Amino acid sequence: MNNRIPFPVAARQPPLRRVSLAAVLALSLSACAHLSSPPDHADSSGALPVVPPQWTAAPAAEGMAATTLTQWWQRFNDPSLTTLVTQALQANPGVRSAQAALLQARAQRDVQQANNGPSLSASGSAQRSRSGSADASSRFQAGFDASWEPDIFGGNRARLDASEAEARASETSLADVQVSLAAEVAASLIELRGLQSRLDIAQRNLAAQSETLQITRWRVQAGLASSLDLEQAIAAQAQTQAQIPALQTSLAQSRNALSVLTGQAPGALDATLGAVAPVPQPPADIALSLPAETLHQRPDVRTAEHRISAALARVTAADAARYPSIRLGGSLGLSALTLGTLTDGASVVRSLLASVSAPLLDGGAAKAQVRAQEAALEQARASYASTVLTALQDVEDALVAIQGDRERLARLQTAAEAAVNAELLARQRYQSGLIDFRTVLDTQRTLLSAQDSVASAQASLATGHVRLYKALGGGWTPDTAAPSAAR
Repeated sequence: MNNRIPFPVAARQPPLRRVSLAAVLALSLSACAHLSSPPDHADSSGALPVVPPQWTAAPAAEGMAATTLTQWWQRFNDPSLTTLVTQALQANPGVRSAQAALLQARAQRDVQQANNGPSLSASGSAQRSRSGSADASSRFQAGFDASWEPDIFGGNRARLDASEAEARASETSLADVQVSLAAEVAASLIELRGLQSRLDIAQRNLAAQSETLQITRWRVQAGLASSLDLEQAIAAQAQTQAQIPALQTSLAQSRNALSVLTGQAPGALDATLGAVAPVPQPPADIALSLPAETLHQRPDVRTAEHRISAALARVTAADAARYPSIRLGGSLGLSALTLGTLTDGASVVRSLLASVSAPLLDGGAAKAQVRAQEAALEQARASYASTVLTALQDVEDALVAIQGDRERLARLQTAAEAAVNAELLARQRYQSGLIDFRTVLDTQRTLLSAQDSVASAQASLATGHVRLYKALGGGWTPDTAAPSAAR
């Protein structure tokens, strides 16, 4: 309220004016009481899809406690993986952006909470004016203004609830970023180790093929083999050599990806990850939580729940805007023509104001705003249902993939063992002149393919466990305060 506007002081009002003001307030409150209260919308959960009692692709683990998922990457027993995930969670730009969004949401909630209470402001002014030939005059003013809007129909409270729900959604959104980032780092490291293993296999097979090529040259010189055998040996060696640059390129790209994920420039991890190391092995067993518990664990599902709560609160706020509002205000200050008389008791100016406003004719804008917020609420409920279904699918798909990768890896390991024996026997018999060179080439190609497939399957199985941990919502602790960004 501007203290330059002279409001009548309630204590000095004539009795008729005081009665009139009270009558206006009473009639307004009476009219408000006869209006229907804001409608009670449905529960915030919306149409929840049917959640199965247990996972179809995993055996029931009755009596077993679910595996702790807070720092699931430590279950791989790989120090490099733990170090990289820790670095990424601290320095990744995506995490820092989500932390800033959380701080912003919390600040907006605090702003809304402050707006719901009384406000008090101080002001002061000095004015010098002159009209025509009259002497110049001065006026000095100083005082305080206060105002408050009682939240009769809950509109302010609903807006605060919406801000609070958005702040909680930002917390779980930050957790979702952390969950996805940890899984991406783990998958990238597994891919890198798998590429290192495949490169080592290619180099070892190349060495064997080079030895075979040298033997073939000796046999051709001795007249024991044809030039066709030599050309086939050269072609086989060149094909294996061609795979090595492609694997080296993929390795460099994987190292660059891990550097960026950990908030560093590409190439920063070349020295750290340059040494060959085995693929991180997942734990032999994992006790799954029930589907309903998994939905509670996943941060994206929790975020969708908070979005529904925020949308529901906005519907309530929009509906409350259709009803009358009351505003109370007052000012206490000093007003005088000179600075010396500003502190006299006669210069004190007091005023009180009570006002009532109600929408009478807005062309249906208020009702349309309610319908718009109701549509937004329905969208939030549909998004929640979609998130739940996606969460259930993610877990089931990960379980099916792990089961298939385990069976595939077992078969490939059997094939690789047989291919090693076959390639050794073929080379020995070829040196003895018992078989032709085509058989040697076939066994060497089979060996390279089988060993390469084993390395790929091992990486795929480990990556499948990473996807399962992510699908289960691992990587954060629900119902705890999210970390704040560094200021």
